Amino acid sequence: MATSSVVLSSCILFTVLGILSLTLNFTFVLSSSSSQMVFPLTHSLSTTGFNNTHHLLKSTSVRSTTRFNHHHRHRHNHHRHHSHRQRQISLPLSPGSDYTLSLSLGSKPTQQISLYMDTGSDLVWFPCAPFDCIMCEGKYDPKVPYIKPLNYNNSADFIPCDSPLCSAVHSSLPSSDICAISNCPLESIEMSECSSFACPSFYYAYADGSFVARLYRDNLSLEPISSSSTTTQQQKSLHLKNFTFGCANTALAEPIGVAGFGGGSLSLPAQLATFSPELGNRFSYCLISHSFKFDRIRKPSPLILGRYDDQKEKKISDHGGVVPSEFIYTPMLDNPKHPYYYCVGLEAIQIGTTKIDTPMSLKRVNSKGNGGTVVDSGTTFTMLPSVVFEAVANEFGNRVGKMYKRAVETEDRTGLRPCFYYNNKNNKRGNWRVPKMVLHFTGKVSISLPQANYFFEFSGDDDEEGKKKKKKKKGEKVGCLMLGNAGEEEEGESSGPAAALGNYQQQGFEVVYDLGQRKIGFAKKKCSSLWDNLNS
Repeated sequence: MATSSVVLSSCILFTVLGILSLTLNFTFVLSSSSSQMVFPLTHSLSTTGFNNTHHLLKSTSVRSTTRFNHHHRHRHNHHRHHSHRQRQISLPLSPGSDYTLSLSLGSKPTQQISLYMDTGSDLVWFPCAPFDCIMCEGKYDPKVPYIKPLNYNNSADFIPCDSPLCSAVHSSLPSSDICAISNCPLESIEMSECSSFACPSFYYAYADGSFVARLYRDNLSLEPISSSSTTTQQQKSLHLKNFTFGCANTALAEPIGVAGFGGGSLSLPAQLATFSPELGNRFSYCLISHSFKFDRIRKPSPLILGRYDDQKEKKISDHGGVVPSEFIYTPMLDNPKHPYYYCVGLEAIQIGTTKIDTPMSLKRVNSKGNGGTVVDSGTTFTMLPSVVFEAVANEFGNRVGKMYKRAVETEDRTGLRPCFYYNNKNNKRGNWRVPKMVLHFTGKVSISLPQANYFFEFSGDDDEEGKKKKKKKKGEKVGCLMLGNAGEEEEGESSGPAAALGNYQQQGFEVVYDLGQRKIGFAKKKCSSLWDNLNS
């Protein structure tokens, strides 16, 4: 790394650890009540490099734990040439692990590029050709369209080093220091005449990779999709002028760019809000339940920018009364040190009739920026600190263990627990008997999860290693609790959220991020029907 680069850190935990690859195309829709944009999230489960379900679950579990612990515990690294406090960022690990967003740049775009849509990042960046990705074996295949570097002609304007945008991407360094790094002459710095000097390269580092990029500004285009149920008048391309983004020619283990949807000033919603506050200050998504199974994915999962139906919030009945909103809301927790997080207070987790209270660290954020529970569209499994995870896992295991045999071998190979064996030979319906799970949030908000959102059944037949160690009965199934252990909480200077609500637990709910009202809402939905309704 050249000494002219500046280390950037960003307190962002919306890690990209899912096992979905979803390509987003944009539809800009004007309704009678408000503006909206609808994104079809096309699922494509990535099994590349995975021998079986056990291998896939193990990889996902390990990545989830590693990423969460990294961003919760290591907040104050320092560049050897700069003693300022840095910000820290979390980005995707590998192709096929999250949602991708298709966009194009320039006044006459000739190539589209697909980026991960990440609700934790506060920057839009992508790989530019020529692109050198070190240690990207198994992650980078130029033949795959959505990870192909953009052949960008660099016709865009560099962000000047005295711009607040340049300061934002280089953490808290004052503009004059950035100009000095950019080799701006001393007399120009003293006279505040650095506007002609380009913003220097910045360096992002995270758990398993990093990249070096430069900051640009150009026109960004989001193209509509064709739909038989959408009129020509409704299909409008969205063009954002002077959009700020990063262009990377070098990366370490990070071949795919990111469209940041977090709370920072450089995120896509933040920049979109300058064009249309209605679109930029509110978005939601509804993930169709998949349970790692191809045949469960038949329609796109909708992602909506803006308030697609104001009347959903306040309906008037035929008798003149007000019908409550179908959404239940819990307030976002303010984090003055790390405003990029979308955190809420998780007060308890209920297993059956037993309510397990959480420690204060999951309910609030303290003055050091510690605590809270991130509502994370990127992390696959909900991550809980050890004291909470053990209480939940033990209560769940004690109840289910009375009926089913513990599958210790599966736990070792998947990283999940508790797991159990089930033989449906004498049960044609093949239903598991497991206790319900309810999440209790601040504001008297309780969400009862469908069984498929926290308990996953799969066959042991594809586990060759397991076959060698144990002779399995024909028709035997395995089921596991789909939560992650984030490890012990640490005191001191570490900061960040204490837990994360992963996307596996969010399936089948429309999750609303209301940035204007500082609240997050949940509504149980059939997401495939919501997609149909939005396109009718």
